Amino acid sequence: MPRFTRAELQSFRGTEVPDLLGTDVRLLFVGINPGLWTAATQTHFAHPVNRFYPALLRAGIIGHPIDPSAGMTDEDRDLLRGRGIGITNLVRRATARADELSRDELREGGRQLEELVHRVAPRVVAVAGITAYRHAFGHRGAALGHQPEPFAGAELWVVPNPSGLNAHETVESLAAAYAEPARAAGIL
Repeated sequence: MPRFTRAELQSFRGTEVPDLLGTDVRLLFVGINPGLWTAATQTHFAHPVNRFYPALLRAGIIGHPIDPSAGMTDEDRDLLRGRGIGITNLVRRATARADELSRDELREGGRQLEELVHRVAPRVVAVAGITAYRHAFGHRGAALGHQPEPFAGAELWVVPNPSGLNAHETVESLAAAYAEPARAAGIL
């Protein structure tokens, strides 16, 4: 695992991380925005304490561990794409914390996500983070789980954010939450 100094990580502020998309995206996971470690490694959900990939493994969505902290391998990317899994973000620019984003940025990100979902046409979209979802789409009373209205033709789920800053979630609770949209997408 690489070691980054605080200054090195700070140098990645504003960096974008490309979407991970294959030709047949059935389940599109949507993060809030890239963190600095993610930007440094150009790999979604890459911070060593992020529980995204351990939760995918525990849920049975992937069949072997992925350690993205040093950057994802081409084989790992191919595994996700081959399973019909895509990854994007509401906001493209990297920050140290999601609370550095403005509501306007989140709303604009929601509009851009809608365009992406129209173009890619996944069966299911899973937004990771209830607060960001509420701000991006103006649904102040939204709760985690399946959403009643489709999103750009896709079934919509809001799932817990896997960040280590979301301390009340565990790998087990995240795995249970991520398994539901994976089942709806036909991946499980």
